Amino acid sequence: MKRTPLYQAHVDAGARMVEFAGYEMPVQYPMGVKKEHLWTREAAGLFDVSHMGQVILTGANVKDELEKLLPVDVKGLELNHQRYGIFTTTNGGISDDLMFTNWGDDAIYMVVNAACKEQDVAHLTTSLPTTKVEVVDRALVALQGPKARQAGSRLLPQLKDLLFMQSTKLEWNGVELWVSCSGYTGEDGYEISVPNESAEAFCAALTALEEVEWIGLGARDSLRLEAGLCLYGHDLDQSTTPVEASITWAIQPVRRAGGEREGHFIGADVVLANFAQGVARKRVGFIVDGKAPVREGVDIVTETGQLAGKVTSGGFAPSLEKPIVMAYVQTAVLDQPLFASLRGKLIPLTPAKMPFFPSRYYRG
Repeated sequence: MKRTPLYQAHVDAGARMVEFAGYEMPVQYPMGVKKEHLWTREAAGLFDVSHMGQVILTGANVKDELEKLLPVDVKGLELNHQRYGIFTTTNGGISDDLMFTNWGDDAIYMVVNAACKEQDVAHLTTSLPTTKVEVVDRALVALQGPKARQAGSRLLPQLKDLLFMQSTKLEWNGVELWVSCSGYTGEDGYEISVPNESAEAFCAALTALEEVEWIGLGARDSLRLEAGLCLYGHDLDQSTTPVEASITWAIQPVRRAGGEREGHFIGADVVLANFAQGVARKRVGFIVDGKAPVREGVDIVTETGQLAGKVTSGGFAPSLEKPIVMAYVQTAVLDQPLFASLRGKLIPLTPAKMPFFPSRYYRG
């Protein structure tokens, strides 16, 4: 298994390490998953996400070429701003989701999922004929929580005024950091790319602050679930279209039917038809009756036992003190009472808007 530049820092902090996407990663620390989750909601959590892929794309036609792969508005993205994107397949499915930033000077910085990064780099390299694709070997950490801004600003004062989805380059102890105001928890905070050799010192400076604690993959998953955010390979995959996944907000009007640059991305015929005609199933959220967590793979059924869908993410939500799930359900039965079929029992489900826990992104 691979190790991130922060492996030793996790071991020193008492982390329990597990395999994730080919890396040895911290699943939890001595505080435990529930307390780590609540700490992030109340103060500031520090996450190692160095297993993610970091890529720099450069070339005079980079934005035009990238719009053929992403069904989103690349050309209209402001300088030093970030946007969520997805790679689509010829059948309208999703081969990965990602974040990308307009660095100006014909340059795009992109962060892709760990398990997909090799296929994504190959896809970019073969599909962008005049664009240089450079894989960057740097650490990446996320500082998340309502006190992330006050804590981070003590090390980097410029963070104080950075707005949600803005990006900047800063210097810390003589090294360049790449910072975006974003994250995967629904909280205010930052994702920060750090040179490998400076990663331990930078994170030690952060965790020395009273607001900041290391947080593992266990709490990362429960936090993103409460935030209603998808996990690739679970809630998104190549058999799922953006409309089915309920991420239509990610496809700006300029790329939809009637837009100035409608279509002309891989799988556009399927995705635009989904918009026009609707879909037979979609991703929705539910609160689970009782205390028993309902996990991925559990069937969702109607009152008569008819199969209606399947859970793709589920678990106990510490901030809500109740179990929640995200699931793909047949749209024709969404107005009916639905149940999780759990070990022969039918557990009532209450439809819930996502995010389950209010997002607190800083917009100024």
